[in-house]
Amino acid sequence: MRFLGDDNSPVKILARVRLKKGREKRLLSGHPWVYRVDVDVVRGPVHPGDIVLLENSRGKPLGLGYYNPFSFITVRFLTANPEEEVDPSFFARRIRQALEYRLRFFEEDRTNAFRVVFAEADFLPGLIVDKFGSLLVVQFLTLGMERRRSEVLEALKEVLSPEGIYERSDVEVRKKEGLEECTGWLYGEGTTKVLIRENGLAFLVDIAQGQKTGHFLDQRENRYALSRYVKDARVLDCFTYTGGFGIHAAAFGAREVIGVDISERAITLAWENACLNKVEDRVHFFVADVFDLLREFSKKGERFDLVILDPPAFVKSKESLEGALRGYRDINLFAMKLLPPGGILVTSSCSYHLSEDLFLEVLSDAACDAKRRLQILERRGQAQDHPILVGYPESHYLKCFILRVL
Repeated sequence: MRFLGDDNSPVKILARVRLKKGREKRLLSGHPWVYRVDVDVVRGPVHPGDIVLLENSRGKPLGLGYYNPFSFITVRFLTANPEEEVDPSFFARRIRQALEYRLRFFEEDRTNAFRVVFAEADFLPGLIVDKFGSLLVVQFLTLGMERRRSEVLEALKEVLSPEGIYERSDVEVRKKEGLEECTGWLYGEGTTKVLIRENGLAFLVDIAQGQKTGHFLDQRENRYALSRYVKDARVLDCFTYTGGFGIHAAAFGAREVIGVDISERAITLAWENACLNKVEDRVHFFVADVFDLLREFSKKGERFDLVILDPPAFVKSKESLEGALRGYRDINLFAMKLLPPGGILVTSSCSYHLSEDLFLEVLSDAACDAKRRLQILERRGQAQDHPILVGYPESHYLKCFILRVL
């Protein structure tokens, strides 16, 4: 591979992006983003989405990334080897490596749905690939990855041999990259309602209309952790979505489960999932606003042995953090009031901007207002198929505490 300014005979000429002095430190520590303010100069003709050579302020090569001058994240790092070709074999190799890691800890007869590619954490920035049985759901989140969708699709077919590939690139982040939202079949076709297995249980997933790519795979291991706490318990599952936590609780021996979500579509699917797992006699799902229902239950003096809080991301940006903290405080406060001394609270946040320490501070404030004390039984996070890349804190987004409320 040849770069602009080399004297060798050309094979492929790439432009160079030189960083300001000292701005390579974050990159060298493992963070895969180069911000617009980090860039000193761009040498050579380059188009949005092109592969470029990154170099430090003295001209030393740092590696390759793809370029988008319209995004605040101007370069996303791909490889530290400036000689590596970013071609179809590159994507096949990276996807195969990611898949082999996942196959180490999934038994096909118990779990056949998992995240295959977790974007930057799997060294494929801007690409999400989720496997639901024989189907794949993909998200192309960035211009650089959008430009290489054909190579990615061919690599996915080569490595995973899916029956179909469905796109769910209907996410806000694409607008920041100058892209429109896209959905639909990219390969194969058929029903978008898919039956999967998770922890030995059956779930219907709507890959076209469901949240994210259809199912919150990142909570899989936290749902399994309920098995230690729910025997003969009365359980309240808030923001139940399609019943993941609640159905696990019932399957693990809870005597009664009440699941609540504001989406009628989600509740309909949750009920189907309860029937699939033959727990419909102990599970009751309701369409309601969780905040309103928690207040109502508190006024009525309802009591549960275990309460689950798995809300959507309240914190979309740093600017929304203050208001979101009030939301997290309120739902946890009311949940604590529904528990008897010794009751269990399983509470989560999927917002990167809410750190684990700050989340714990919110829980402490809620406990103080509820005149309760907390014991941490487990600190948990996202499932193993959503690995956290050291040096890239944005990959650590899901926080989950299992607490004993005294």
